[in-house]
Amino acid sequence: MTAETETARTAGSCCSSTGSCHDGAADAPAGGVTTVYEVTGMTCGHCEGAVSEEISELEGVTSVKAEASSGRVTVTSAAALPEEAVRAAVDEAGYALVGRA
Repeated sequence: MTAETETARTAGSCCSSTGSCHDGAADAPAGGVTTVYEVTGMTCGHCEGAVSEEISELEGVTSVKAEASSGRVTVTSAAALPEEAVRAAVDEAGYALVGRA
């Protein structure tokens, strides 16, 4: 686990500081939705940054965590995002959205 991942957990991800998920409403963003997507083509930190930057610009997005090693992008938003909007953001960054992981 990277330091960034550990920081995200203690700073308000869907997992509590104890590592358990969904154990209380206070641990998840109020009214927030977390969705994991599969993205192809990411190979490095630059790729992660490009994808994160584009998705972060979508209205309602509160956090994005892209992981090149797994091809997964975790997005937390105020409400569910239209998949086509996420696809367009990933495409703008130069990668391909496979769909939800």
